[in-house]
Amino acid sequence: MTPAPLVAVTDNVNQAKGDQDPATWMPPYSSARCRFVNEWVVTKIRWRLTVDTAEKNALTSWANSCSNVTITVARAF
Repeated sequence: MTPAPLVAVTDNVNQAKGDQDPATWMPPYSSARCRFVNEWVVTKIRWRLTVDTAEKNALTSWANSCSNVTITVARAF
């Protein structure tokens, strides 16, 4: 099953993120970063969204610090 991409966060965290991608913003709590990267990648693949170079580099870098992650994606179309 694909993880749900909606996660409840505080207003401050939501405002800090705005419309930024992982190249310019990551969750302030390190314990949430692997989940954020996983769900970001799942959403991009599921909806066949593009990834720019900076975003890809950031995702790759952050993902390298996550252990034992397998993603399963059901494409939307």
